Amino acid sequence: MTSSRVTGAQSLIQSLEHAGADVVFGLPGGAILPTYDPLMDAAHLRHILVRHEQGAGHAASGYAHATGEVGVCMATSGPGATNLITAIADAQMDSIPLVAITGQVGSSFIGTDAFQEADIVGMTMPVTKHNFLVTDAADIPMTIKQAFHIASTGRPGAVLVDVTKDAQQAMTDFVWPDELGLPGYRPSPRPHQRQIREAISLLLQAKRPVFLLGGGVIRGRASEQVRELVDLSGAPFVTTLMGRGALPDSHPAQLGMPGMHGSVAAVSALQRADLIIAIGARFDDRVTGRLDSFAPHAAVVHCDIDAAEISKNRTADVPIVGEARDIAAGLAAELRERLAERDDRDYEAWWSFLSNLRESYPLGWTQTADGFTAPQKVIQRLGEISGPESIFVSGVGQHQMWSAQFIDYERPNSWINSGGLGTMGYSVPAAMGAKVGAPDRTVWAIDGDGCFQMTNQELATCVINEIPIKVAVINNSSLGMVRQWQNLFYDQRYSHTDLNTGHGTRRIPDFVKLADAYGCAGLRCERDEDIDATIEKAMEIDDRPVVVDFTVSADAMVWPMVPTGVSNDEIQIAQGMTPEWERDI
Repeated sequence: MTSSRVTGAQSLIQSLEHAGADVVFGLPGGAILPTYDPLMDAAHLRHILVRHEQGAGHAASGYAHATGEVGVCMATSGPGATNLITAIADAQMDSIPLVAITGQVGSSFIGTDAFQEADIVGMTMPVTKHNFLVTDAADIPMTIKQAFHIASTGRPGAVLVDVTKDAQQAMTDFVWPDELGLPGYRPSPRPHQRQIREAISLLLQAKRPVFLLGGGVIRGRASEQVRELVDLSGAPFVTTLMGRGALPDSHPAQLGMPGMHGSVAAVSALQRADLIIAIGARFDDRVTGRLDSFAPHAAVVHCDIDAAEISKNRTADVPIVGEARDIAAGLAAELRERLAERDDRDYEAWWSFLSNLRESYPLGWTQTADGFTAPQKVIQRLGEISGPESIFVSGVGQHQMWSAQFIDYERPNSWINSGGLGTMGYSVPAAMGAKVGAPDRTVWAIDGDGCFQMTNQELATCVINEIPIKVAVINNSSLGMVRQWQNLFYDQRYSHTDLNTGHGTRRIPDFVKLADAYGCAGLRCERDEDIDATIEKAMEIDDRPVVVDFTVSADAMVWPMVPTGVSNDEIQIAQGMTPEWERDI
């Protein structure tokens, strides 16, 4: 390829454009300043100035969630880079393709405790898929090409590129490489046909099969292939917190979400299954409960792009490594061929048992004792009024679980949350990134009053950059999930969980006034009869962000619940109440 003489900073900007980036969320500072100068003239790269580096990282994550493309964030050295660590760790835990670019002090100053020096490569090594330190301007194009490839292939993840200030300032020849130069990196193995056959043999022998679908179905863009497999099999499926929307909630074989706050039908299906086919799920502790009592009678077919996940927590009887869509397509082809020869499936008793559980123990809520609005009702109406084409982005805590439970997700990439790391403050910046990536969709940030106060400064970013997200603050004036645990396990000793933001308190801050100060539309809803009208009013406002303060009961709790450290068989549908297992399968 032809080359041009440029600075390392210009090379970095051109490299991002060649890699396919179209937006960067960032905040400038001294060590990255050389790159911000040519960024001002970039023809194909939009920069969005955030108010905090953590917001840049979460915005890039939300963008990647919504689009499936690589999200990009940028920060300076020292505290700018360290402020990105939470967002980097968050993206890595949830397998989000993210490239974080940080400036670094000049290479001759590394190791001298220079002003705003921090070993960000060393700090992020445990929480990235890979990272790079670039000290030579000539290495920038290849490094950026490799970073985007590593972040987006195989099991997606976070990649850090740390570029010294002198490398940004040096002159170099810009040449975009044709080759990747990653001879040892083989991220997408083909599933082995023998294992495909073994998996289908188990499926055809099973009496109580269930599919466990995780976030890997969405990351792998495998929904179409997985649906074909599930439809052909006649077996039920459950979707993990990260897998919500992988298949439509309206699908007749859908049992709900398993795990700590999963539906009775979903949790019980896994516990009583004789076969679990897991695709893109990692058997994390919030799904399994006490691991030694999880699905005690089930054989396991574990399908994942990451070989390290297979048998990490639950031993797989049939491990299949590969892309989710390739595995699902292979399983469907083998199943179709075998069914054409002979079909002995009989799931009548299994479906009778599960249908009874779905009917007997549907998700729901009771009227609050204090008479204040039930948060579950607010969230359900949000989903129903806004509709399945919207994107819903939650913070972390009770409102996150209610959003996963009471909104119907009909398509992939419509549910965005911080699953693995559980990062408070995720919702507002991630919703901002999602709206940038999907500008034609309505984007609701469903946040708690605690989470909202961690990153709501990004409302300024939204207003200035004309990113009209809608924020529903589920305001129970407390750290809700912590308060729930204090209610259940600490004798109702509410130690330091009252935030004084809601009704009956000093309202510090007043979220409606805060919204107005940021240039947003601010609304408040305090009565059940106003819920629909308030949501509809928020839906009508498209020229600026909207913040709705839904003041709700602090006593509402997330049910069902499997307490930490116990078997999933001990699932509670309300405090002190467990399902009546009146009949076996």
